[in-house]
Amino acid sequence: MVDTADTPPETPVLSPEEQFQAGIKRYQEGEGAEELIPVFKEVCDRSPKSSAAWTCLSWLYLLAGKSALAVKTARKAVKLNPQDAQARVNLAAGLLEDKQKGVRDHVELAEQIMIVDTESRDEVKENLQEGLERRPDSKGLKRLQAWLFED
Repeated sequence: MVDTADTPPETPVLSPEEQFQAGIKRYQEGEGAEELIPVFKEVCDRSPKSSAAWTCLSWLYLLAGKSALAVKTARKAVKLNPQDAQARVNLAAGLLEDKQKGVRDHVELAEQIMIVDTESRDEVKENLQEGLERRPDSKGLKRLQAWLFED
């Protein structure tokens, strides 16, 4: 007979969606990008077709100053959901910061998406503002904010 008195109770395993939501909550509560990157990497590993998870991971890489990884993960998000304005903005920001070509195409597509979907426009605008609060030195985020929202 096994004595279970000394074994701790099992921690419930969160589904990828629950883990994603928990990560979003932690982000909204102010937790830093470096701490959240492993959480979203795991969500992406467990749910590789979740464009939202890839978009979040690319955003965290941008905030952490890891533009090459932001580009790589944003490309996956865009491939999974070409109509996601935030994924395209993340990709454009990463390309800008990594001094790569192709920025204009993604900015123009994001603009077109945001014309049709005002909710995504509000979300992108809010995210850029918050991104600059968390990383005020980001030239890519500053340029995108000016291009997309300063008339």
